[in-house]
Amino acid sequence: MTKPVTLKDIARETGVHVSTVSRALDPNARTSLTTEVVERIRTAAERMGYRPNRLASGLRTRRTMTVGLMLPDIANTLFPPIVRGVESILEPKGYASIIVNTDGDREREGKLVDVLLQRGVDGIIHAAPYRSDPRMVAVSRQGMPMVTVNRQIENSQIPAVINDDAGGIAEMLHYLYDSGHRQIAHIAGPQTLSTGRGRMEAFKVATRELGLDLPEHAIAVSSHFDEDEGRRCTRELLATGWKFTAILCANDRLALGAIDELHRHGLSCPDHVSVTGYNDIPFLDLIPPGLTTIRIQQFDAGRMSAELLVKMMTEPDATIPRTTILPVKLIERGSVKRIT
Repeated sequence: MTKPVTLKDIARETGVHVSTVSRALDPNARTSLTTEVVERIRTAAERMGYRPNRLASGLRTRRTMTVGLMLPDIANTLFPPIVRGVESILEPKGYASIIVNTDGDREREGKLVDVLLQRGVDGIIHAAPYRSDPRMVAVSRQGMPMVTVNRQIENSQIPAVINDDAGGIAEMLHYLYDSGHRQIAHIAGPQTLSTGRGRMEAFKVATRELGLDLPEHAIAVSSHFDEDEGRRCTRELLATGWKFTAILCANDRLALGAIDELHRHGLSCPDHVSVTGYNDIPFLDLIPPGLTTIRIQQFDAGRMSAELLVKMMTEPDATIPRTTILPVKLIERGSVKRIT
C-alpha cells in the first residue's frame, strides 16, 4: 500500500520548512507568504496527491473546520441560494458545511444539534430557529459560535441576518392600496416563527397607517409556510363571506396555495382576487399569472451570515452586530389587478 503524502514530503520536494508548507496549505494562514511560494507549494502538493488529515489537524488545533448549517426544509427553493451564499465564504477559507434538515420540528432540531455538537463543528448557521428557542440559546451560551439567517431568536444575543420585513409588507400593502384595493386580506405565517409574527404585525401597522378598517377575520394564520396552508387559509377567508379583493400572503408558497384554492372556487387571479407573495423564490415568473412579490437577498443573507460566523470563530473578541437587516424590493408581475 502506498504511504500517504505528508507535509514533510512536500517540504523536502519544494525545499522549504515544513511550517511554511503548513501555512501555504491553510487558507487562513497563507497571507504571511508570497504568492509565488504559496503557488509553488500548492502545485507540488497537488502533483504529489497530498490530502490533508483533518482529524489529526483538529486534534492539534481543536478545530474541525466544519460548520453546521441547519435548514427547516431542504426541498424549499428559498434555501439553496442561502446555502450558496454561505459556501461562497466558507469554502475559500477551508471550511466544509454539514447540512441538516429540521423539518420545522423541535424534537428533530434538538437531535440534529446534538449530532452537530458530537461532530465537533466550529460554529452553526441556523436558518430554522423558532422565535423562542431555549435549546439553541443554551448551546450558544455554552460557547458555540452561532448566527441565524432569515429568522431570529427573540430575546437572545445570537446575531441574526434578516430582511426588512416591516418595510417589505408596508410597501406591498401600499402597492395594493395604490392599485385601488381597500378590502385586503392577509394570510399570515406561523406565529412561532419571527418571519410569521413580524410580517403579520407589519400588516396590522400598515393597515392602520392607511386608515383601512378591516374586520378581525381579514387575517388567517397558517401553521406552516406551504401551499396546503395557503389553500386552507383561503378557504377560511372565503367562508367568512367577506368580499375581499386582494390577499397579501406572508410568503410565496402560501400565495401559490391561495391562487390554487381560488381557482377551485371558480375565482381567477387577478380578475376576481389579486394575490401577492413574499421572498421571490425561483420560477415565479413562469407560473401564470406571474406572482407579484417582495424579493429578499437570499444569496447575500447566506454570505453575510457566514462572514459573521467566521469572524466569531476566528476573532472571539470582535464586536458582532446583534441584527443585520437587508433591504428588500417589490417585484411587480401579473397577479395584481388595478381597480379603477
